[in-house]
Amino acid sequence: MTGARVRFAGYAAVFDAPDRGGDVVRRGAFGVPGPVPLLWQHRGRPVGQVEAIGEDARGLRVVGRIDDARLAGLVASGAIEGLSFGYRVRRSAQGARRELQAVELVEVSLVAQPMQPLARVHAWEAGDPTETVAVAGDSAPKAG
Repeated sequence: MTGARVRFAGYAAVFDAPDRGGDVVRRGAFGVPGPVPLLWQHRGRPVGQVEAIGEDARGLRVVGRIDDARLAGLVASGAIEGLSFGYRVRRSAQGARRELQAVELVEVSLVAQPMQPLARVHAWEAGDPTETVAVAGDSAPKAG
C-alpha cells in the first residue's frame, strides 16, 4: 500500500442474524441514519470518515475512509476486517432473542472481533477519496 488512506465498504449489521450476545437487528431498525463517526474498537477519536451509510436488503451498509495509516494498513492486509456499531435502543421486543426494532445509531467502528460475525469489510482500495468503491452486488466498475 502506497498511501495512508484506505476506502472500504462492508456491513456494520446484518439483518435477522443473531449476534454473539443473542440480539437480532431487524430490517428498518436504523431508519435513515445521520452522520456518525468512524472509530477503532468503539473508542477514542475518529480514525476516518463514514462517507455513506444506509440500510439495504442485507443490512446496514457502510462506505468509509480510513485516515489512520496503521489501521489502514491492517485493513488492506486483511488483518482487520470486522465492523460494528454503537447504538441506543429505542424499541425492542423480547422473545427467544432480543429483537432490535428501532435504534439510534451513535457510531460505526472497525473492530478486531465483531459482535455480529457477518459484519465485515468486504471490499477495500487504497486511493483517492474521489474514486468509487465497487462492492459485491454493485454493477458500477471500480474507478482508477
